[in-house]
Amino acid sequence: MNEIKKIVLAYSGGLDTSIIIPWLKDRYPNVSVIAVSCDVGQTTELDGLEQKAIDTGADKIYIEDLKREFVDDFVFPTLQAGAKYEGNYLLGTAFARPVIAKRLVEIAIKEGADAICHGCTGKGNDQVRFELTIKAFAPNLKIIAPWRIWDIKSREEEIDYAIAHNIPLKITRETNYSKDKNLWHLSHEGMDLEDPANEPQYYKKGFLEIGTYPEVAPDTAEYIQIDFKKGIPVALNGKKYNSVQLIEELNRIGGKHGVGLDDLVENRLVGMKSRGVYENPAGSILYKAHELLEMLCLDKDVSHYKRIVAEQFAELVYNGKWFTPLREALSAFVTTTQQNVTGSVKLKLYKGNIINAGITSPYSLYNEEFATFSADSSYNQSDAEGFINLFGLPIKAHALMKESLKRKE
Repeated sequence: MNEIKKIVLAYSGGLDTSIIIPWLKDRYPNVSVIAVSCDVGQTTELDGLEQKAIDTGADKIYIEDLKREFVDDFVFPTLQAGAKYEGNYLLGTAFARPVIAKRLVEIAIKEGADAICHGCTGKGNDQVRFELTIKAFAPNLKIIAPWRIWDIKSREEEIDYAIAHNIPLKITRETNYSKDKNLWHLSHEGMDLEDPANEPQYYKKGFLEIGTYPEVAPDTAEYIQIDFKKGIPVALNGKKYNSVQLIEELNRIGGKHGVGLDDLVENRLVGMKSRGVYENPAGSILYKAHELLEMLCLDKDVSHYKRIVAEQFAELVYNGKWFTPLREALSAFVTTTQQNVTGSVKLKLYKGNIINAGITSPYSLYNEEFATFSADSSYNQSDAEGFINLFGLPIKAHALMKESLKRKE
């Protein structure tokens, strides 16, 4: 332990990292703790963070604005891939971790630190996501994970430790949900949610922070139009936004109409199942719009194969393997598929629903003359007979073989 003189700590100011600073000071004599807080859209959670870190023992703190990098380099490439873990989870926590861990390494190298510390539990996915990214950029840097070595066993004991060390907390034992918030989502875990039989307390004051419950959403629907260029959303209702602004505005509009609420039980990387409630208004809207536009612009073979790629992409992101050759290769494939995914999608938002209200694209592969039920001159329906005879030849050959065997019996 004596060789560790300087530690970079991934600092959120939440329960875990708040008590880690004094714990590190106790465990490593004369150590310098550098807190690093990365802004990926936590909003008010960052208020007062600098002073709190210093007051609880940090020697220095960095507050890094990573919102644009987070969205442009992680969120939108995952959106283009159409990647959803287990078909539902929009990866809000998963792809926030590599951008944070990458900056931790950069600061650790700049400061000449001996180790990086994180507050992830030994049961969770985030420990893997942080540490795989650290290994990708600084394979020899020591990693300290207090949850895997200290005597504290629960969030209740963490609160006891905080009280004993006069560490201010924003939560109480009654509001002790484990939450993760960024531009893309807000997750809720723990407490009553640990029993899948319990309905989430959507109506409880302070539970939902981004959106509202569909039952109390406005009784009037709202139409929005999202413009895409090569699979990237670039404008909302005719107005251009940068990537961060667009997500913020969609969270506001979608949250108002109660869209993007998900109650999921997922399979964690470490093998256990966990239940979480997610607020994902902007993400749900953008995934729906992107899927609709691809429906118009991708040919059958690309569309079907891309679903396989999306599943593999989601597995890699969920498992913390963003900085790997396979993820980079899949992204190269995805980028190629997005060259013609340009156009506009109109959606109707109403009480938790996201309804298709029209799609247009200069690259649309939909041909009304081919698809029409009315008279047309572009499609010769008699051509289908020859196609079916060839397409069904293996089936016919199999049937003839069975008939031949029966005659021999």
